[in-house]
This record gives sequence, structure tokens and C-alpha cells, in this order.
Amino acid sequence: MKTLEELYRGKAKAILKTEDENLYVMHFNDDATAFDGIKKGTIKDKGYYNCQISKICFEYLEKNGVPTHMVEPLGEREMLVKSLKILPVEVIVRNWTAGSMAKRLGLEEGKKLPSPILELCLKNDELGDPLINEYHALALELITEEQLQQVKEYTWKINDLLCKRFDEAGLILVDFKLEFGLHQGEVILGDEISPDTCRLWDKETKEKLDKDRFRRDLGKVEDAYKEVLRRLKNPL
Repeated sequence: MKTLEELYRGKAKAILKTEDENLYVMHFNDDATAFDGIKKGTIKDKGYYNCQISKICFEYLEKNGVPTHMVEPLGEREMLVKSLKILPVEVIVRNWTAGSMAKRLGLEEGKKLPSPILELCLKNDELGDPLINEYHALALELITEEQLQQVKEYTWKINDLLCKRFDEAGLILVDFKLEFGLHQGEVILGDEISPDTCRLWDKETKEKLDKDRFRRDLGKVEDAYKEVLRRLKNPL
């Protein structure tokens, strides 16, 4: 697929235009950021691992009735994706207490929640992606009621599917972030699914196998990403 120009460069990916206005190329790089860009670094081969993990997850979701923006993989670090108008509402699903929610609410990290929690955030890096609720999202016209219902329906389905898929790989899906967009008027899943956007713990030891190893200076970051991909390729 011939690319024309770079359309967008984010913290960990670049989006490139193609000759078809309905298709982009998404390139995964090794850059890593945390705490709204305050901490920066590089994780060796992160782009490769995230691209391959996202590919596996997108294929699995598509097979089970969740539309995604992935069309096909293009080598080790790129995939052909559908053009999207990203909805300015990020979705977070929390299955266990961890991260900002644990800190915000004074909860001990590592407790399984009796039921998953769905959070909404305004997609705005300058404001730190603040938490909002459904009333904000609708009143600020960030999303329509119909689109919001579709997003929620897909989100719960994605959570059920990914929890099962990661469990088969000996991993706990602690929490994760999703982004949705519109392609020709249809709500579909965009962005990526990887250790950058998911908290993943070993099912037996609770060892962190995600970006928290970078955030918290735990070391062996590359090994964690590599291990997630290995397990997804070879479920227990």
C-alpha cells in the first residue's frame, strides 16, 4: 500500500494517508510516555510487540462480532486500517482495583471488583483526559445518544471476550482503554489493544506485564511485552 504523507503522529503511533481516502496505514513505534507525557523513553521493539498483539486481538474481536478498524497487517510494525473520525470520548473498563482509580478512591490495589466499572474520559491531552459521565458526553455533544449506546454495548462485549482470551493465556485483564470512531457513519473500534493500553497481570503471581513496568521503573519492560505476545500466540 503506497503511503502519501503523515496525517498524525501521536505518543506511540503515526497515521499515514494512502491513495484511498477510506484507508490509512498505522505505524507503531518504540516511543513510550507516561503521566501525560511528563515521563518519556524508548522501549526496544515495543512497536513490533504492540502491533502484533493488536493484530491478534482485533482478529479475535472481529471473529466474534465486534467491528474494528483493522483491515489487514502490513508487516511487523504496520497495519492497514479504515479511516476514522475518532469520537472524543475514551472508554476505560476496570475489572480490578489499580492505577488512577485505586489512588483516586483510596483503594488497595489488586482487588477483583464484584462487577466491572465503565468510565468515560474526555479525549484531551492538554487537560489530562479528565473523567466525565454520560450527561457531560451528551450535553457537550461529544457523542450522540445512539452512538453512546453502541459504544457501551461493544465495550461490554469486548471486555467479556478479552477477559476470556487473556485468561486462556494465563493473564488477568485488570483494566484497559478503548477508543471508538466513525467510519462511513458506523461506530467501530479503533486505536490499539496492547500492554500500552491494558493492565495485564500474571494469573498466578500477579506480576505486572504491561506499561506499568515503565511507569513505575520496575525494569524488564521489553521482556513483559514479549511475554504477552508469546502467551497470546501459545495459550495455556
